[in-house]
Amino acid sequence: MKILDFLCPDAVVADLKAGTKKELIEEIVGMMVDAGAFEKKHKLKIIDVLMAREALGSTAIGQGIAIPHGKTDCVDNLVAGLAVSKRGIDFDALDGEPAYIFFLLAAPSDSAGPHLKALARVSRLLKDKYFRESLKSAKDKKEILELVSREDAQLN
Repeated sequence: MKILDFLCPDAVVADLKAGTKKELIEEIVGMMVDAGAFEKKHKLKIIDVLMAREALGSTAIGQGIAIPHGKTDCVDNLVAGLAVSKRGIDFDALDGEPAYIFFLLAAPSDSAGPHLKALARVSRLLKDKYFRESLKSAKDKKEILELVSREDAQLN
């Protein structure tokens, strides 16, 4: 499984406007709706699923990364959006630091395997500090997609 297999290219942004966790989730889900990853009628339900998951415990994993994710019957296939915040957002990370890089994943309710594989793949991709810094300094969507494609190809 490659990240570009489930990352929606039109739901990638290099400079998020959001300032809070809820605004971030709303902004990325909105981009994914605009890109055709979700039907517009499901937007609020998907936001609710993601916020309910956050209520169980933050998906911020430290080192400036958060991977908000959830399972819902509103999607047929695993889909993801990727966003960078230049300012950083308080995402209740265990290390107390703001998050700058956000991979938002939505998976079908019955897809435990692909969902977990995607989370593992994203985590492995973001382990590399140089890669994280490159993402944070990317100027636009095209540069982010090139970085992800190149780094993902090097993972086993």
